[in-house]
Amino acid sequence: MRIFIRADASPQIGTGHLVRCRTLASELRARGADVRFVCRAHPGHANKLVEDEGFRVEALPPPVREAQAEPGYSAWLGVSQDEDAGQTLGAMGGGCADLLIVDHYALDAHWERAVRQGTRRIMVIDDLANRPHDCDILLDQTYGAEASDRYKGLVPLDCMLLLGPRYALLRPEYRLLGPRLRDKVERVLVFFGGADLDNVTGLALDALAAPELAMLDVDVVIGPANPHREAIEAKAATRGRVALHQPRPHLADLMSRADLAIGAGGATTWERLCLGLPAIIVAIAENQVQSSRALSAAGLIDYAGELSAVTVQSLRARISALLDRERLSHLSRTGPSAVDGRGALRTAELLMPGIQSGPTSGRA
Repeated sequence: MRIFIRADASPQIGTGHLVRCRTLASELRARGADVRFVCRAHPGHANKLVEDEGFRVEALPPPVREAQAEPGYSAWLGVSQDEDAGQTLGAMGGGCADLLIVDHYALDAHWERAVRQGTRRIMVIDDLANRPHDCDILLDQTYGAEASDRYKGLVPLDCMLLLGPRYALLRPEYRLLGPRLRDKVERVLVFFGGADLDNVTGLALDALAAPELAMLDVDVVIGPANPHREAIEAKAATRGRVALHQPRPHLADLMSRADLAIGAGGATTWERLCLGLPAIIVAIAENQVQSSRALSAAGLIDYAGELSAVTVQSLRARISALLDRERLSHLSRTGPSAVDGRGALRTAELLMPGIQSGPTSGRA
């Protein structure tokens, strides 16, 4: 089976789209598929994250300067949808692919219709539900999406919908480690994505610098596109008991040994829930707000709010409140009920039914 994946990463876009596509690609490859990525060479791109996993990346040219003036998510593409579609078809080469997977907020039905000639099926990964798609399959792992009609009128009537955390695309390490019940806080994990342009990591370290929290050990993961490395290193040295970690293939090991996480409301939300890791969530992007509110209402996370409303003092108060064993253990118990870590397996089975994974997939 010949599969192409169209996704990008940059300091503006983040790395989450590429990471979740890489997870699905690994499971499909384990079932025998030939999977390749098509990624634009944005400044600060993260193509190496994919290449390090042994996937071939067909790099599209860097974005043209004029396209950066486009509004909203359109600026993430760097060129027009028509130009991107043509370049994508060129990168895919001759013949017809069996499947084209696209995970990009700047692409919609216009682009998808333009690339139809190069593939038998199109699958879209989305969590915005804000634009039409011409696709055969759509996956949205957002909590609460499965109970809504938010894609009504946005996709063809015969489109297969894979909705909710049941389809969260997690690496096998999370499923294999499994959840652990937390009833006290000794170690905190801080991670705000691949870029963290607003340095929310620094804000979290300021909150953790309070004398009453000085006994906590802290792991900080600095993303590959984080521009605040020196400032974070200085804060870590001042506080002490902070271990700084470079970009890594996954966070499963760090999450498994942590008792509390402080992070954003993006893709790592599902990883934390799968491992029963209680988390204080700050929505650092507009597309994280709705899902974070739904998760908070269900008692699955401690939602601190949008970044503009979060202060050092308010974050410190939330950390202190979660030192309470009852509150902490409640969050730890409820998380795994929402995410079992088998989403990539389920999705791959639907895409390649009846084909068993090879030994590299970590199938349990």
